[in-house]
Amino acid sequence: MRPDYKNWMPKGMVLGFLAGAIAAAVLAIVFGCTPLLPAGILKTVLTIVFTAAAVALCGLTIWSFLMYRAFDYNGTRQMSRQIIEGVASYVALPAGAKSLDVGCGSGALAIAVAKRNPKAEIIGIDRWGKEYASFSKKLCEQNSKAEGVANTSFRQGDATHLEFPDESFDAVTSNYVYHNIPSNDRQAILLETLRTLKKGGTFALHDIYSNSKYGDMSSFVKKLRDMGYQKVELIDTTNGMFMNRSEAGWMGLSGSALLTGVK
Repeated sequence: MRPDYKNWMPKGMVLGFLAGAIAAAVLAIVFGCTPLLPAGILKTVLTIVFTAAAVALCGLTIWSFLMYRAFDYNGTRQMSRQIIEGVASYVALPAGAKSLDVGCGSGALAIAVAKRNPKAEIIGIDRWGKEYASFSKKLCEQNSKAEGVANTSFRQGDATHLEFPDESFDAVTSNYVYHNIPSNDRQAILLETLRTLKKGGTFALHDIYSNSKYGDMSSFVKKLRDMGYQKVELIDTTNGMFMNRSEAGWMGLSGSALLTGVK
């Protein structure tokens, strides 16, 4: 049995763009090259609209396919695997310690942390919404079993209001989660995650920390240091660490960075 971590670019989205491109192209041909409509403004407008739609959807199909190929766990690039393993490498836990992975998706990061820390307990939470319908608690549990990992557990949860007391965990992790949450203050969501971290605990939170999504992260890093957090760093992961700047650009991942430190 092999683990199935799915793909961060859903196959259904790729196929949806392809179907849309084909449908728009067919309609452009029907309106432009058949006598279905008499010559005139309506015929011209519809032909132009559907031709433009076909071109745009064709472009989206190519983009989403390239994204799917780059994120494929079993492909050549395997960017997802590189990122997951890279984030997990920041977590080292003693026996009996507990770690929380926020937005665990298919379980990949929680399982990677569990494999590196076999005597610790790793808990993954996710809302498993319809946006990523292929991800589920059952899938996480199946992947843990496939990887031979027994120190994980998964439950439904809300990253904006975690159902854990303060200082519950020795480490907290997350990967590409918070930017997907509609919010005017994603820094507050980060603080909600860090609230559950024990004194002396470590955090490794990877996301797209652009100004448009998070505001001034330099000030946030300073705020954490002023609050007593140690070794706080915002590490750019688009400079060759997980991807190069060209990949980050065309993939829409510019601003990706790893927020790390100790409480």
